[in-house]
Amino acid sequence: MIGILYTHFYSYIYKCSSSFNNHLLHSLRSSETFPPYFQGPTRLGSDLLCNLSLLFCYVSPLVRPKRKKVWVDYFVQFRWIIVIFVVLPISFTLYFLTYLGDVRSEWKSYKKRQKEHEENVKKVVKRLAERNPSKDGLVCTARKPWIAVGMRNVDYKRARHFEVDLSAFRNILEIDQERMIAKCEPLVNMGQITRATVPLNLALAVVAELDDLTVGGLINGYGIEGSSHLYGLFSDTVVAYEIVLSGGRVVRATKDNEYADLFYAIPWSQGTLGLLVSAEIKLIPIKEYMKLTYKPVRGSVKELGQAYIDSFAPRFGEENNEDIPDFVETMIYNPHEGVCMTGKYASKEEAKKKGNTINSVGWWFKPWFYQHAQTALTKGEFVEYIPTREYYHRHTRCLYWEGKLILPFADQWWFRYLLGWLMPPKVSLLKATQGEAIRNYYHEMHVIQDMLVPLYKVPDALEWVDREMEVYPLWLCPHRLYKLPYKTMVYPEPGFEEQCRQGDTPYAQMYTDVGVYYAPGPVLRGEVFDGADAVRRMESWLIENHGYQPQYAVSELNEKNFWRMFDAGLYEQCRNKYGAVGTFMSVYYKCKKGRKTEKEVQEAEQAQVEVPYAETD
Repeated sequence: MIGILYTHFYSYIYKCSSSFNNHLLHSLRSSETFPPYFQGPTRLGSDLLCNLSLLFCYVSPLVRPKRKKVWVDYFVQFRWIIVIFVVLPISFTLYFLTYLGDVRSEWKSYKKRQKEHEENVKKVVKRLAERNPSKDGLVCTARKPWIAVGMRNVDYKRARHFEVDLSAFRNILEIDQERMIAKCEPLVNMGQITRATVPLNLALAVVAELDDLTVGGLINGYGIEGSSHLYGLFSDTVVAYEIVLSGGRVVRATKDNEYADLFYAIPWSQGTLGLLVSAEIKLIPIKEYMKLTYKPVRGSVKELGQAYIDSFAPRFGEENNEDIPDFVETMIYNPHEGVCMTGKYASKEEAKKKGNTINSVGWWFKPWFYQHAQTALTKGEFVEYIPTREYYHRHTRCLYWEGKLILPFADQWWFRYLLGWLMPPKVSLLKATQGEAIRNYYHEMHVIQDMLVPLYKVPDALEWVDREMEVYPLWLCPHRLYKLPYKTMVYPEPGFEEQCRQGDTPYAQMYTDVGVYYAPGPVLRGEVFDGADAVRRMESWLIENHGYQPQYAVSELNEKNFWRMFDAGLYEQCRNKYGAVGTFMSVYYKCKKGRKTEKEVQEAEQAQVEVPYAETD
């Protein structure tokens, strides 16, 4: 009898809920069905109130008006024609020429490369000496704006500036197997470094997934990989920087020499403290294969977040636990399903044992990695062995899942076999061929953002993205944020070590990158979506939750909120101490959205932040 009454009450609530359409928080998912939790009578008592409150979130979607199509929509829809016939052939040619250049560099001895490096550094010093500060404006590199892999507009180069050419700095200067150090110039990319180190059973401690990402970009900006839960961000693995300061002085900064403050200030500074000309980066020993375990997880958004945490995070102080994997990542495919992946290095002998599955994911005709991982949702947990270098670059060919938007049919078997060897298109060429109208369209109708949040707040972050953006898949990758001798631009939550939370250690707080890359659900449904406003809300959420937004992405932050998110103290101290003010544009101004006029640049040259906004707010 109680069950019948409950069912009638359930039906009554369903009928009445339509009048609350515009006040509900969540959109009805594409299946337009209730989750299994609501099918039929369930537990009574306290669960009844929970069921009813959740019911309102699922029954009626938030109603958004349909968006009227404009000419840009049709251009974007058929942009694949330009990509196939223009971008892909040119991309392949550039990849091939770059490879030949890397091979030519490898033929040179380390001694010759070092000699060329010293000569190139002298050219940079000479170029800086030619600058007249009162006439020539701020210093920036001569690299074209569209070449950068990041998505933000580098319009600062259109303002008054003094160019310094660093294009020759693309050599691996040394692989020191005794010190376990790789000395690289800033334009060395991840594909180049893994070709040199993996055959030696060595690798950088943190190898960013995409081939085109460079050492300089990962240091001055942001770099992460599945091993960052052990080693931190890419910049945390650097042992020494070689920097050309504003006056032409060349210094070597380490954590324990006279330039220790500069050493800790360089990460996230976007090249606004000096010109990076080389870096010494930590190497680790590796094996030939990655033993990868795919584990499907299901539940609510928050439950998926907790399953991700449990897949790798030890309890406080247990960082030496042998069960901690070498690599970690999770992909959330929809609000109810995800796949957690954990990897351990494995020898060739282990991988080739009878019964083991070896999957060479690097071949052009292979299914895209994120789609291959998704098969765990149907076939259950499984284990396979992937050649280590191919695993490092598993997301390169499909650009995570952005390739599906660029070429809607590129994941089909026939395209992979016929033209998959041309993939991926170079991000720089995609940017060069899009024009300002297309670029603005992507800023409004597309999301490419990373949310760096404390590990324990991942469930809340996933819930926020689901509610506000409806972007899937989502990429989750953990990283340590170290407690350092200096308070850097990004830093752990004060007192985190006293909380003893899962994944934390006394010397580092565990964070997670929530990668949000794709068209939001409302855009895919043809509804109105304000991308700029969504990013502003995301940035506000990050500030409130001690999170960070990598600076490669398009930002809507004003200067005050920028310095609420990041700490300006050490950065501004080093800008003044090492003469960067008046020579290099400040990091906020370099990241600022929109064009920079000559007048604005002149004002930025004179601006000096004496007290960080975060401390005066």
